[in-house]
Amino acid sequence: MTKIDGFLRYVLTPFSWLYGFGVYVRNKMFDWGILKEVSFDIPVVGVGNITVGGTGKTPHVEYILECLRYKRNIAVLSRGYKRKTRGFIVASSKSTPDSIGDEPLQIYEKFGGTVKVAVCESRVKGVRELIKKYPKLDLIVLDDSFQHRYIKPKLNIMLMDYSHPVYSDDILPLGRMRESSDARYRADMVITTKCPSDISALDMRIVSKRLELLPYQKLYFSTFDYGGLIPVFPDDCPERMLITDIKADDSVILLTGVANPRPFVNHFRSFPFRKKVLHFPDHHDFKKSDLHEIQSKFDALPGNRKFIITTEKDAVRISHNPYFPVELRPFIFYIPIGVRMLETNFGYDFVPDLLQAISR
Repeated sequence: MTKIDGFLRYVLTPFSWLYGFGVYVRNKMFDWGILKEVSFDIPVVGVGNITVGGTGKTPHVEYILECLRYKRNIAVLSRGYKRKTRGFIVASSKSTPDSIGDEPLQIYEKFGGTVKVAVCESRVKGVRELIKKYPKLDLIVLDDSFQHRYIKPKLNIMLMDYSHPVYSDDILPLGRMRESSDARYRADMVITTKCPSDISALDMRIVSKRLELLPYQKLYFSTFDYGGLIPVFPDDCPERMLITDIKADDSVILLTGVANPRPFVNHFRSFPFRKKVLHFPDHHDFKKSDLHEIQSKFDALPGNRKFIITTEKDAVRISHNPYFPVELRPFIFYIPIGVRMLETNFGYDFVPDLLQAISR
């Protein structure tokens, strides 16, 4: 630790204690019944985390939907972070990132034919509205809900980034955690996300030992699988590409507006083409000045051919942005992310365990 790090730790520690104490009191109010948790007659599955920054929440929600959408009548409820509307809204073909948020829109565009997608800042109200509007629902998935304790889910799934485990972190603003690591004991299932695909059984055991989960809690490990490149504007560029189609004498801007761009950027490290990373804040609403910057960086790239590759979540916002330069549209692609559960020696199998838990 450097001297500056030590000074910052000294300054921020009291604020971390105060923040942690406030969260502790809030949680105790739920534990003691002062603040009420609401249960529902149909199964509710909560998916979330206790840290800031990306843990792969949306890909894991999509993984659950992919596994269950033909087995259950499902709705997804999200807060709709950074949307410019309020109240309960069901996603439709007319929805935009401004009306429901980028992540719910991404889910709707993938699963809208088989899964209902809705947003509401009040989760309790949102669930009630969904049940009233769609009486045949038999499962609701709450997106980013682990800290939202006004609903008591049938199954609580906590995600933990392999690179930032909760047992080695501190509470805000000293670290990344929004509450104490003891909050993990509220989870029925813990998924360690963004693992190396070749993670060893020993490393899994180390994570398991350090988490010190209770006997009823189940631990899983997942990694990301990346697909081929898909045009953000298919009308301007109808053909998909493979990453291997981009050669060493080509150049690529890796454009991100996500909380943790590191896994996305690291995925491209082994490829020979020239790379320039252009990162914006999470859920960034690209302004004209941002798009001018992207255009300028693109024009300045060397190489035989030039491309822009972005994340799936960024593609949702960019595709609805009327100011994105027309001349760049044939050259911008996104790379879809899929979740793959890794085999462990713990005797757990995520999908059967999930089905069993929601059927009890």
